[in-house]
Amino acid sequence: MKAHTKETQATMTPKKALDFLTEGNQRFQDNLKAHRNLLEQVNDTSTGQFPFATILSCIDSRVSAELIFDQGLGDIFSIRIAGNFVNQDILGSMEFACKLAGTKLVVVLGHTSCGAIKGACDNAKLGNLTAMLNKIKPAVNSVLEPKEVSLRKSSNLEFVDNVAARNVALTIDRIRNESDVLAEMEQNGEIMIVGAMYNINDGAVNFIS
Repeated sequence: MKAHTKETQATMTPKKALDFLTEGNQRFQDNLKAHRNLLEQVNDTSTGQFPFATILSCIDSRVSAELIFDQGLGDIFSIRIAGNFVNQDILGSMEFACKLAGTKLVVVLGHTSCGAIKGACDNAKLGNLTAMLNKIKPAVNSVLEPKEVSLRKSSNLEFVDNVAARNVALTIDRIRNESDVLAEMEQNGEIMIVGAMYNINDGAVNFIS
């Protein structure tokens, strides 16, 4: 499989970009990776890059977007931060990726058993981590069940995963509300902004409409 070119990127639509990721994740689950000559892709992308998607995901070592979607060099812009939330810098990166570099799809990718989500659920305190986890607290607070405090902890993995999914949804809301550039592109049909959850137990990605 060749690296994307300006011509192949131009034929990409938001729906086609989503299909590419869906098909790639299925290959990953089936352990049937597409054949790529990575050194050839290094050469092919040396004078330019033409990714079709931008993926915001967690830093978790098990959730590499290029691997779980079976993509090669030059295929996606990968933004990684613990808890996959957005700030001004990340929004600016997304605007560059979509408006200037031509990607057709923005994916906010959460995952099960997320350590950052667990830390936010447990109100963890540690240096700069404290301020970072505070950015995830709105997701914790917006998941109303269970009400019993003892069940709203990292030991309750169902609660953790519900918070992770809610964090994805709130992050998408922030992208639309805080980036006029991306909101306008989505309204014009130039891009799609979607959420997804990756299951660390079986390798499956479930896209959230």
